[in-house]
Formats: sequence, C-alpha cells, structure tokens
Amino acid sequence: MPDSPQHPYHPIIYVRGFAATQGEIEETVADPYMGFNIGSTKSRVAWTGDVKRFYFESPLVRLMSDHKYEDVFVEGDDLVAAERHDKPVPYRSIVIYRYYDEASQDFGTGDGTPPIEHFARGLDKLILRLRDKVCANPKNGVTPADFRVYLVAHSMGGLVCRAFLQNETLGSPEARAAVDKLFTYATPHNGIDMRLVRNVPGWLSFGDVNNFNRERMAKYLGLKKSDDVSVVENFPPERIFNLIGTNPRDYTAVGGVSAWAVGDASDGLVRIENAVTHGIGAGGTDVGSPRAFVHRSHSGHYGIVNSEEGYQNLTRFLFGAMRIDGFLDVDDITLPVEVQQAMDKGQKIEASYQFEVVASIRGCQWQMTRREARENSAIFRRYADLFPGEAGTRRAADRSMSPHLFSVFLDPRKSVKTSKSVSFAFDLKVLVPDYEVDGLLFLKRHYEGGYIYRDLTLIEAFPDEDAVGGWRIKYGSQENNPGKPGRAVETRPLDGGPGQAPGLTFEIPIEQTTRPGLKGKLRIEARPWG
Repeated sequence: MPDSPQHPYHPIIYVRGFAATQGEIEETVADPYMGFNIGSTKSRVAWTGDVKRFYFESPLVRLMSDHKYEDVFVEGDDLVAAERHDKPVPYRSIVIYRYYDEASQDFGTGDGTPPIEHFARGLDKLILRLRDKVCANPKNGVTPADFRVYLVAHSMGGLVCRAFLQNETLGSPEARAAVDKLFTYATPHNGIDMRLVRNVPGWLSFGDVNNFNRERMAKYLGLKKSDDVSVVENFPPERIFNLIGTNPRDYTAVGGVSAWAVGDASDGLVRIENAVTHGIGAGGTDVGSPRAFVHRSHSGHYGIVNSEEGYQNLTRFLFGAMRIDGFLDVDDITLPVEVQQAMDKGQKIEASYQFEVVASIRGCQWQMTRREARENSAIFRRYADLFPGEAGTRRAADRSMSPHLFSVFLDPRKSVKTSKSVSFAFDLKVLVPDYEVDGLLFLKRHYEGGYIYRDLTLIEAFPDEDAVGGWRIKYGSQENNPGKPGRAVETRPLDGGPGQAPGLTFEIPIEQTTRPGLKGKLRIEARPWG
C-alpha cells in the first residue's frame, strides 16, 4: 500500500446512525454535521454513579482544534458535492455522509427510506468523488494511488460501512482500497436483540428496524450464513475498531423502554456481545477486532459519540504509532481448602471467574477502556473454559481462552516526557469466584465484591533503535513503586504475520499464593501501528 505524504492524517467521512421516524429524519438533515458536532457536559463518577461536570466539545471541534482538520462547508456549499473550482478541498477534511437527505421531505422525495444497499453504493460514490476533489488540489500533494480515507460511524452507520466494504456487489474495488481504517461507535454488528423476541424479527418493518434482523443483515453484508453476522470479510478485521457502551441507564429513547427491552449488559440499544466484530486476520486465524469498553450510553447526554473516552480511542486508533494488547495466561487457579477436598473425593466442582480491567494513559483523567462486573462488562470464564478436560484429571491450560484484557493505541507525539516515552497503566482484578459442589453453591468464606488477585501495573516504553522492535520497556506495580515503572523486561521479537510489521512481546509473572489463589503471567504484545 503506497504511503501518503500526509500520513497518518487522511480525510474522515462520518456516517451517522439510524433515524426511525420521518420527524427524526427531518431533524437529522437540518444539522449540517448530523450529530458529529454534539458535545457533552455530563459524565458519571465511576465509583458512585453520580453526575460530574466534564466539558467535551465534540469530536468535530476537537479534531479541528487538536489535529487541524477542516469541514467542507464554505459559503453555503458542500465543497465535495458542489463544483467550486475556486475553493479546493483540503486533505485534512471532515466530510459528512448525508445519506438521509434522499428520505427527507425537503431535500428528497419523502416517500420512504432507501435500503442499506443503496446507502452503501452511495458511500462508494462519495469516496471516489472525495478522492477526485482532494487529488485535484495541488497543495495536498496526493495522487489517486496514495489517497486514503478513514470511515467513522455511529450505530447503523457502521453497518452501512461494512456493507460497502464486505459486499462486493455494493461498491468498486478502487473505493474499498482507499479505506484505511473503520472506527465504529456502538454499532450492532451482530444485530439487535431484545428480552421478549430475541433478534429483531424480519417482518417488523416499522422505521426499517428490520435492518437489524440477522437474516436481513447477512444479505446486505454479503454473508452466506445468518447465525453470526459480526464476521468481517474482504477487509482486515484488525483495522476495524469497536467502541462499546456499557451504560443502559442513561439511554432514554422511547421513555426508557428500549433500555429495558435490551437489558443491562448493553448501551441501552445494543447488547455488549453484539457490538464487536471478528474475522480471519493476517495470520490466517480468526481474530477479534480491537475494542474498548466505556461507560456511556448509545446516545443522549451521556452518549458514546459525544464523550472524551470515545474521542481518545478514535484519535489514537486513527493516528497512533503503537498498538499494545494485554492477555492473562492462567497457569493455575487454586480452590478453597474445603472445595479442593470435595474435588479430591470425586464430587463435581463448578467454578466461574470474572476478570475486571481498567486501562488508562499517563497524565489523563479519563480511561481508555473499563470492564467491570457492576457494569455487566467484566470478562467471564468458567474453570472448564480455562482448563478443559475430564474432572479429576490434571488439565492443561487452553491459551485460546486466555482473557484478552485490552487493546491500547499509543501516540509518541502526545508524550509528556522529553524521552518521548509512552506509558499506560491497567488495573486488573480477579473477583472471588462462585463455586458449586455437586450443584450446591459453596458460600463459606465468600464475601461479595472481594477478589483473589488485584494489581495496578504500570508500563512505559522508551524509543530505542538498539532494542527489540525499537522500544525499551519498563514495568512496575503501583503498590511497590507508585507512578514510576522501574523494572526492565526482557522482550522477544513478535512475528507480525503476512504483510504485518514485526513487534515485540514480554511477560510479567503474577502469583497469589493464598487459597483461593492465582498463578500465571500477563502477556503483553506490542506492534507498530498505522
């Protein structure tokens, strides 16, 4: 793929989400930015849920102020749509895909909303037109072969993008090849499920909500099977980011009925389990797309698009230089003495574990990702998942079930140190598990909310041409060395796979010796990004 002289900054196309009624459509088309300009003044305090004042200007304003992007509206015209040879389109431009204009009574016919397939074809045309406009501006110094674009989408907008990228009948190869990355906010990648009817039924056509029926989705996504439509084909799943909301409480659409119908483990409209994508990665195996979990609702005052956490994940995914993934490889989990004795006697033992993790960047008030049991987003594993095999036998760990803790994207240009080091921390907790002995709950010594392991780990990476992967790594525990990672780690090369740059990996041993206890290692993988 040719490198643009403007890299990592490329034009951004924002694709908004679903509008159900004609009134919502008219409200949508009346806004030139279709919601990308909406900010927020409210945030929830993590430990109490109380409201605190936090000013976030909007993704649009911040991209303009922080990264020198410009919109394409000049003297009442949209420069991409209009023929204004006197007003060239800048490379760092933000373009709004106004696909609901056709359904508007003022701008279109008002006779109904076109299908997603139509919107996908329109996105193809918009990308090619934007390419021609950008490349016609000599100040940009970009050829059609170098032109790249970022797609940023909310909710159903992410499905429009995926239909364009995945379904080869809905777009041209040259337009798809121009897409560098796709960032999705709260997109129902595997449809919308509700308490009473499960998946949205295909016959429910009011407001085109059947767009979220999996059989319907499989057709416009170009998939042969409809049981799992979160599968990404014809585009690298690693270059799609899923931002997932975990706050249903503050989604007030339809008087809160939506949040009740979808359930607690959601953003009020999209269930957490349905907001992710996966597919065959560069190494030939199935991989999950990078993702982050934030305590924001689907939209509204506490919405996911108008959030600092969303913006920080967006800009680091688009413009960052390093991707870091964390895994917990569990070698052994010991049982309470009484439960171990019951197991030794041949009684049937069931144990389930919840892993909580919060990752944050040095010097910042917000969190990049947060997964907690009280927000219904903790990672869940059964003992049999981690150690499959026959009861009463010694079982080997299944590394494919190692909890993936986080994907964090770092940008050395944002470093606050003269060394240009980048640093982040993650707080990992393994909660006290639930045990069953012959089908009965074992509650002796159980204290709800307790944990068998907890540590806040700090990691700092220093640029070093002589080190593996070009980075020298230090780590530390907040408990032992607050605020300053002090222990050097031995890193190993990490094969990047076909077409991927090599990276580095290292391990941090952990052990909790009291029963119930945990023994294993934190496995960290770092790769060049962008």
